Amino acid sequence: MEPKLAVFIDFENVERGIEEAGLGRFQVELVLGRLREKGKVIVSRAYADWGRYATYKFDFQDHGIDLIELPSRRKGQKNMADIKMVVDALDYAWKWSYLDSFVIVSGDSDFTPLISKLREYNRFVMGMGVRKSTSTLIADTCDEFVYYDDLVKLKEKQRERRRIDDDPTQTFALLLETVDAMKASHEVLLSSMVKQTMLRKKPDFDERALGFRTFKRLLETARDKGLIGLVRDERSGTYRIVEPDEGAPAALVKSVRSERSAGGLPPDAGAA
Repeated sequence: MEPKLAVFIDFENVERGIEEAGLGRFQVELVLGRLREKGKVIVSRAYADWGRYATYKFDFQDHGIDLIELPSRRKGQKNMADIKMVVDALDYAWKWSYLDSFVIVSGDSDFTPLISKLREYNRFVMGMGVRKSTSTLIADTCDEFVYYDDLVKLKEKQRERRRIDDDPTQTFALLLETVDAMKASHEVLLSSMVKQTMLRKKPDFDERALGFRTFKRLLETARDKGLIGLVRDERSGTYRIVEPDEGAPAALVKSVRSERSAGGLPPDAGAA
């Protein structure tokens, strides 16, 4: 059963850290892309004085994130956004037992008690923040912590992508990116699990639009290119995705992983 995530973003803390680190404009799609590798995002809320960050409003709304409007704190007053985030997170943990994973996007150590309490409630807690402005205390308290800087670096290594249905090569890049991410938390990668994760990362993904009659045919084409290995899973009767055979063309794998490959699909890629 796929994890169900509740995401709470302390935007002012993260944006301030990004500005200090010189990481450019906050890219919400990087955050959600990583989280969709982990599970299904059910709740997503961002807290800030949005009058000060009006240029970000449409970015967040376009990604389905609820904007919680709070005034900036006055001198000597506790940040209202912090308090509201804590109250909301605990409220969701109490009311909705199906939310098994909570994501706190902030580097502020003030959220450490919240994280500890969520873990007491048997919730998996993932944190995310900017490396230079993240307290080691909050990072060590989480079950898992991801640095936003690393997401930016990963994107910088990849060339700017076209839409997935404009260049079939991007399909294989998405496939390999998904498989690589899932290896860290799954011992067995069934084809159905991989497709679900690809859809979370790219909701408009459709193998039929690319000329493949089924997802199975897409996987078999990737195998024939030497990108992945496939074995039949006896229990489910479907494919398990494994490492390519030792004799696979490693150069091709490296090329597609870095998204520099210019090759397309063979003419009969969609054939049964």
